[in-house]
Amino acid sequence: MGIIHGALRRDLERTTRALSSTPPPLERQRVAIAAHVEWLMKFLHGHHIGEDQGLWPIVRARNPAAGDLLDQMDADHARIAPEIDRVEKAAAAYAADGSSTAREGLVGVIESLRSVLDPHLRREEEEMMPIVSRSITRAHWDAYTNTHHVATRSKRELGREGHWLIDSLDPEGYDVVVRVVPAVPRFILLHAFAKPYRRECALRWGPHIQVTPLSRQRPRPTPS
Repeated sequence: MGIIHGALRRDLERTTRALSSTPPPLERQRVAIAAHVEWLMKFLHGHHIGEDQGLWPIVRARNPAAGDLLDQMDADHARIAPEIDRVEKAAAAYAADGSSTAREGLVGVIESLRSVLDPHLRREEEEMMPIVSRSITRAHWDAYTNTHHVATRSKRELGREGHWLIDSLDPEGYDVVVRVVPAVPRFILLHAFAKPYRRECALRWGPHIQVTPLSRQRPRPTPS
């Protein structure tokens, strides 16, 4: 779960940095950033639905003592949902209108989202996930992941999402992500979608941003 949260934080930070740059993004970059923000919000919404429908009910059934914290998770999701909607609308507006008003509006709603999202992610990582680990088996976790986050995706979606997750990820996290998918499709997904993902990132963040896993990143040249 921490890997997913880290990817969300990373790209929200990249987005804010790109939108706050001087000069501001030109049209192709602007449209690419807006499209990615809309994708992020769709992903976040789906991630929460998966937890609400697939994970929290199992934990509640197996560990009734976790009820208060699970109620807090539900309340967090309810507070985050309208913020997601606002970010989606602001991203669509920014895609259609490159004015400073639209750009600053998107920055503002992302900051508003993070004011409720970031504490929720920390609570989930520090309080909820240890309880999840003690309450369900590996088989429960794998079934939840496959049902709500793998089986519902096309190969193209899995390929893109996989590279998004391993972007700048440490070796331990990389191994966790790639082993979710069986060996043969894993090889195809890792190799067929690497270049398209790098091209998308170069367009929205700039060619200087390294987006491969940490173990595969080349050291940057030191200035002479």
